[in-house]
Amino acid sequence: MGNIRTTFVKRTAKELLDLHGDKFNTDFENNKQMVAEYSTVSTKHLRNQIAGYATHLLEE
Repeated sequence: MGNIRTTFVKRTAKELLDLHGDKFNTDFENNKQMVAEYSTVSTKHLRNQIAGYATHLLEE
């Protein structure tokens, strides 16, 4: 069974991919840095969730 992601995580990841899609790739570590740079997420946990979902979307 997989993880259930909140609407906030999904929406934020999709918005970041729409705005800065050329900066993201299938590397989770790179995506963590891009989320930290381009969003105002306050916690490390949320940053990692958004980066993980963005990586998941790009791998499809």
